[in-house]
Amino acid sequence: MIKTVISVKNLNHFFGKGQLQKQVLFDINLNINAGEIIIMTGPSGSGKTTLLTLVGGLRSAQSGSLQVLGKELCGATSTQLTLARRNNGYIFQAHNLHESLTALQNVKMGLELHENISPEEIKKRSIEMLEMVGLGERINYYPENLSGGQKQRVAIARALVSHPKIVLADEPTAALDSKTGRDVVHLMQKLAKEQGCTILLVTHDNRILDVADRIIHMEDGKLANTPDLSQVG
Repeated sequence: MIKTVISVKNLNHFFGKGQLQKQVLFDINLNINAGEIIIMTGPSGSGKTTLLTLVGGLRSAQSGSLQVLGKELCGATSTQLTLARRNNGYIFQAHNLHESLTALQNVKMGLELHENISPEEIKKRSIEMLEMVGLGERINYYPENLSGGQKQRVAIARALVSHPKIVLADEPTAALDSKTGRDVVHLMQKLAKEQGCTILLVTHDNRILDVADRIIHMEDGKLANTPDLSQVG
C-alpha cells in the first residue's frame, strides 16, 4: 500500500506584516509518498527553500494544510514543530559542520536529540555511518582537514544516522565538482533506499536530475507543470 508522508493542500505563505507583507507561496498542492526521491527545481527566489523549510518544521505554515507523517503543521506550536523535526534529516549547501568538532562528533550530534540511546550506542552508530559514507579512516579529522566532498559526506552521515523518515536537502551539490556531486547524491539515494526514507531535494544542478523518481518545478511561488523526466538532458 502506498503511504503518503507529505501532503500539501492549498498552502500559501507570506513574509512580513501589514503593508510590507509579501506572498511567497501560492496555492501549493503536492503529495509525496514514502520512499520517493523528489527533486525540486526552479530559479532563485521562486520559493523552493521556503517550501522545504515549511515541510521540515523549521518555520510554521500559515494558510492551507501541510501534513507531514500524519501531523498537521499549519498553525503548529513551536513544541509541535520541534517534535516534527525529530523525524527529519537535513543536508544543506554549506554543510553546516561545527569546525571545532571532529567528523565523529559532528555525526553524533544527529543522535543527541534522541532519547533512550546510550552514549556507547550513539558512538557505535556514528562510526558505522561514517564507514558507510567512506570516511571510516577520517572519523577523528576536523572539517578544516577534509575536502568539500568529504565534508558533505559527513553532513549526509549526520543527517541519516538517526534513520530519519524524511531527508530534506537544500542544494547539497552546489559547492562540489560534478563527479563529487554525483557521488554524494548516489550515496544519499543508496542510503535512503536502504533505510526506506523519503528525500525532498532542492537543486539547480541539472547533472543529478536522473536520480529523481519525480521532478517538481517552482516558478514565482507556484508549482509549475512537472517537467518530463525523459526530456531532461
